[in-house]
Amino acid sequence: MTKEPEKQIVVVTGASSGFGKMTAYALADAGHTVYASMRGTEGHNAGTAKAATDYARKNDVDLRVAEIDVVADASVAAGIDQIFEEAGRLDVIVHNAGHMSFGPAEAFTPEQMAQLYDINVLSTQRVMRAALPRMRAQGQGLIVWVSSSSARGGTPPFLSPYFAAKAGMDSLAVSYASELARWGIETSIMVPGAFTAGTNHFAQAGSPDDQVVADAYLTGPYADVPSKALDGLRSLEPADADPSAVARGIVDIVNVPLGKRPFRIHVDPSHDGSEVVSGVADRVRAEMFRRIGLDDLLSPVRQAAN
Repeated sequence: MTKEPEKQIVVVTGASSGFGKMTAYALADAGHTVYASMRGTEGHNAGTAKAATDYARKNDVDLRVAEIDVVADASVAAGIDQIFEEAGRLDVIVHNAGHMSFGPAEAFTPEQMAQLYDINVLSTQRVMRAALPRMRAQGQGLIVWVSSSSARGGTPPFLSPYFAAKAGMDSLAVSYASELARWGIETSIMVPGAFTAGTNHFAQAGSPDDQVVADAYLTGPYADVPSKALDGLRSLEPADADPSAVARGIVDIVNVPLGKRPFRIHVDPSHDGSEVVSGVADRVRAEMFRRIGLDDLLSPVRQAAN
């Protein structure tokens, strides 16, 4: 007889749409208590929040909504506090919140770059600092980072701010993995490929503020790059590419017992090469840890709860 997965208390950031929304719903359907976090639950995302509540009622699942604006310290702290107060614990964090941009790198102002880094990278640090003290006291947990094949795969031009931020987030995830293992907190990195349909990732991509510089590229020798880059990505994507496979992959990770979860998993129908590069990088990391006598940090050890 197959043992049922242990019910987990989960928060998914950026759950108003895309991978985040799919993941929150899929985890709730799998029997977990899920907090779909988003900003503006009483404003521009009020309809999305109500839809989640309605879905929970109609389908008899434990899908809840948490107001969390990942770029605001106070909002993150309040949202994480809400989860601990209501559920008594937090077992899983799914770092999904992020934003894409499209345009020549030079045309993005430093302020824009900082904002994109804030959304895609610093947001995870806010959530970690709010949640980890209590998760460490629990003696076990799981952090799932939704990275991107762009961090190490074949990266087309004009997506540099997003690619750079995702590479930063991926690097942060790798560093956190070893620093949390002795606290009994496991790390898994989900790496989606470039799904050009089925989410609003590309449709809502930001654009550079410096239009003069952007025009210099788009009316000059790089005029053909935007269409070739985006059309090329679409052409690599199989007709049956399904972004919900990312959500199902995260459910599979959560359902695995502590210490048995994959460090990294790729869901990339286009096969852009990220899996090859990451495989080498992760192997080199593991070999280095063994050489310096810290190989115990490669897997979590459950601790007694405080």
